[in-house]
Amino acid sequence: MKKRTPMVAGNWKMNKTLSEACELLESLKPELAEVSTVDLVVCTPFIDLPLAKDLLAESNIKVGAQNLHWENSGAFTGEISAPMLKELCDYVIIGHSERRAMFGETDETVNKKVVAALVVGLKPIVCVGETLGENEAGQTEAVVDRMVREGLKGLSQEDAKNLVIAYEPVWAIGTGKTATPDQANDVHKNVVRPILREMFGEEIGEGMRILYGGSVKPGNAAELFNQSDIDGGLIGGASLKTADFVGIVQGAL
Repeated sequence: MKKRTPMVAGNWKMNKTLSEACELLESLKPELAEVSTVDLVVCTPFIDLPLAKDLLAESNIKVGAQNLHWENSGAFTGEISAPMLKELCDYVIIGHSERRAMFGETDETVNKKVVAALVVGLKPIVCVGETLGENEAGQTEAVVDRMVREGLKGLSQEDAKNLVIAYEPVWAIGTGKTATPDQANDVHKNVVRPILREMFGEEIGEGMRILYGGSVKPGNAAELFNQSDIDGGLIGGASLKTADFVGIVQGAL
């Protein structure tokens, strides 16, 4: 039996105005109020963070951001720093495939952002995953291995205790395609987990959570999360609908 507490984190991406965010959060709170054995997080756009912090302050749902800059301050127009986020949330997504593909994120910048987040006490959700071309070329293991090692380079065992890894095969995000539970668990168990144990020791590596992301829905959540090394999900589109997100959380219970 897994000893790791499951987590379900919603990544709203660039969705929800303030009024829309208010409506969604207010609908989620009563539906999830009795959940005590799954860690719940909603990662909202920057503009929604103050609202989410206030609305969820007395709830069992934590707040996360979707990105940050590695510098604490400076001439970086349009960016948000870790100290700014620390006053608003607990978690931050780093290295999402969309950031890598569209905005030039690299393993090096992911590592710098992870360090910046940890310094102020934010908990990074670090994303890794291969493209369709890399998957079809048999490069999944090599790509994920590189992303994990480079993204977490130089971190201590204490740092690792505050990290969450999210394996998101790029070919399964928003496409309707989903890795089978066995395929996803194979990457978690036989690629990511051994690297974490090697880097941070057996006990800490075994205790770190590895989420799966990639077209997770209420209908497949339980089967995915029942796998030995899938410790929950980083949920995209389905996190924007109360019924879908609640259904996925029920799959983790």
